[in-house]
Parts: sequence; C-alpha cells; structure tokens
Amino acid sequence: MNPNIQNDQDYLAEKFKLMENHTIHASKIAILKIQSWKFALKTPEVGTRYQQAAEEMVRESLLRFIPNEHVLSEEGFFFAALDN
Repeated sequence: MNPNIQNDQDYLAEKFKLMENHTIHASKIAILKIQSWKFALKTPEVGTRYQQAAEEMVRESLLRFIPNEHVLSEEGFFFAALDN
C-alpha cells in the first residue's frame, strides 16, 4: 500500500537552485553597475552626460521603490489568503 503523501523535495531543490543562480547573477550585475558609476564619478575625463547616465542607471535599477502590494502579489500572498 502506497502512502498518499506527495514528496516535492526534488522540485523544491531545483526551484531553490534556480532562484539562487538568479540572485547571484543579479548581484553581479549590480556590482558592475556600481563600479561603472564609481568610475564615472572619479574620472574627470568622462563627460557629465555619462556621469548623469550612470547615476540614473544606478538610481533606476538599484534604488527603485517597489510598493509592498506588488511584492506581496508577486509572492502569491493575495491569491491564497487562507494558506498564509
């Protein structure tokens, strides 16, 4: 007799691995953006347009405000309120 228990260990491990890889990739991109911005600020030969573009890139990609409702919605909080 087989027990009626579903084992999702493999699925959860694979999902965790994919999310971890995504986080590592995103953090590498963030470091490169910050380094580019610092280089633009330290180098006087770089034009002001490039410095402003680098600041805007950092501000838009790393320092952007995301509302709590959006994060909760993306995590599925509103879809299964009874399961929370």
